[in-house]
Amino acid sequence: MTSINDIRTKIKLEDTELLNTTSTNFPGNYPGYDDRLNLEEFKKKLQIQILNLNDTTTEFDIIGTDASITNAFRRILIAELPSMAIEKVHITENSSVLPDDVLAHRLGLIPLRADARLFVDKAPGDTRECEEDTLIFKLKVICKKNPKAIADGNDDPKNLYINSSVYTEHMEWIPIGNQATKYKVEDIGPVFNDILIVKLRPGQEIDLKLVCHKGIGRDHAKFSPVCTASYRLMPEIILKEPIYDQDAEELQKCFTQGVIELEDDKNGRRRAVVAKPRLDMCSREALRHPEFKDCIELNKIRDHFIFSIESAGAVPPDQLFIDAIKLLMSKCDRLLQEIDGNTNN
Repeated sequence: MTSINDIRTKIKLEDTELLNTTSTNFPGNYPGYDDRLNLEEFKKKLQIQILNLNDTTTEFDIIGTDASITNAFRRILIAELPSMAIEKVHITENSSVLPDDVLAHRLGLIPLRADARLFVDKAPGDTRECEEDTLIFKLKVICKKNPKAIADGNDDPKNLYINSSVYTEHMEWIPIGNQATKYKVEDIGPVFNDILIVKLRPGQEIDLKLVCHKGIGRDHAKFSPVCTASYRLMPEIILKEPIYDQDAEELQKCFTQGVIELEDDKNGRRRAVVAKPRLDMCSREALRHPEFKDCIELNKIRDHFIFSIESAGAVPPDQLFIDAIKLLMSKCDRLLQEIDGNTNN
């Protein structure tokens, strides 16, 4: 029989359905349970455990909170943290095969290595190019025949032509005002220098001025500072009874590699053990086997989230999460101020 505590804290995976999907751990729902909202108790239970972290990606666990809070972080990361992106493209010459609008669209999606926190938002209707809110790049490339091409039947365009492919490395930063002293050259530019923009052939040319502004993902996806930000609940796999030998090997095949491992017990038999449940993708394949259906229990822990962030490259993922926390805190403060103001009136 499922206990009340399991109903409150776990989602149960059956072969054809999910049970306890609705959150029920709120005040007054269960007699005898103190589910009052207590900030001090919340602080004690809240944990953040970092599994891996590098310059562009991170994976960490958030334990002791609710899906609404975790999802708020995800939405803020995707839609409300600012970044710099190409907003306007002034075209002097474009004789490439790409139409002007398609070329401009491709340029707008190039991730830029520029910390948006150092810039201010562009005022609506303001067409001035100021050092506080604008970055300028120049992209001027002409394709010519290569006079030193190797004449051995090599028809590679890189051999036959000069500048046959235009990459982000061709973008040249044009500082405005005091930007040259405020920022280092290595701090401003495309995140990756090998992003292909367009291909050219002899006689074709592009001459562009790229104007970059600060924005957020809610206005356009190009301003989102993350490639992905996602979370999932921590899987829980319970073996109700020992599973040995051939059955253990069959059980291992039902899960993602690494979830179930085989260990030799003191009697020399190979026994299935749960090694890394976080790798499980919750396919429920094991429940389709009659011999395993009553031997295992599959759950998802309701307050344990596996959170992943992949930065677009301008800001490290750990700093992005810190900024998301700060933004959520400011939203809460503003809401409390409005409530107090309405109450006073």
